[in-house]
Amino acid sequence: MTPEKKLIELGLELPKPLVTPVGTPLPFPWVKLVDKTLYISGHVAQTTDGMIAGPFGSVGSDVSIEEAQASAKQIGLTILSNVKRELGDLSRICQWTRVFGMVNAAPDFKDHPIIINGFTNLIIEIFGEDIGSHTRSAVGMNSLPFNVCVEIEAQLNIH
Repeated sequence: MTPEKKLIELGLELPKPLVTPVGTPLPFPWVKLVDKTLYISGHVAQTTDGMIAGPFGSVGSDVSIEEAQASAKQIGLTILSNVKRELGDLSRICQWTRVFGMVNAAPDFKDHPIIINGFTNLIIEIFGEDIGSHTRSAVGMNSLPFNVCVEIEAQLNIH
């Protein structure tokens, strides 16, 4: 089954391109293809219409674990949306290799990996273990852009 068909089967919709907040220039590409490696800039969760999605604030004080996991999953869809725009076809992905997850965390929060599982589980569900399994870091930050609760960057190989 293709990744696009799997998304349909799961009832998931890829967001439209990011609507950049007024006065916030972002002078870099969301994805950059070099040879057969696709480098993916840090992404935040977006609504299907391209707006930055909440929840906003620190996990462990303002945002629950479940809300942050859902945000990480939504970031997966946001990344897939930009990758699809770049490649035209998600079936060109032959291996997810690396994921770096950042959690806007309260000072005493320690469950960063659980949050980023929202992303990892989605990618493996869509692509399967062989292609979707990746190395990963999950770290805490004292803030993230636009006060989002999660930001994720990644790297993958294509055919």
